[in-house]
Amino acid sequence: MRLDKYLKVSRIIKRRTIAKEVADKGRIKVNGILAKSSTDLKINDELEIQFGQKVLKVKVLAMTETTKKQDAEKMYQILSEIKND
Repeated sequence: MRLDKYLKVSRIIKRRTIAKEVADKGRIKVNGILAKSSTDLKINDELEIQFGQKVLKVKVLAMTETTKKQDAEKMYQILSEIKND
C-alpha cells in the first residue's frame, strides 16, 4: 500500500493530500530511509513522521483498504512520541 494512502486510512494524517505533501517535503522516514508519498509499505515497517515540533514513530501492524474510525488505531503501534522544544 502507498505511504500516503496508509497514513490516511490509518488516520495518522486526516487527508491524503496532506499526507502526500508531508512525505514529499522529506518529513517521513520508512525504516530510517527518507520516503516519498508513493513508497510501498509492508507490515512491520517503522515510520518516523515529523509534525512541526513533534516526531512520531509508529510500527505498521495491519493494512486494509478501508477502516472504521474505532479500528484505525489497530493498524499501527506507537513506538515513541517526542516533542522538540
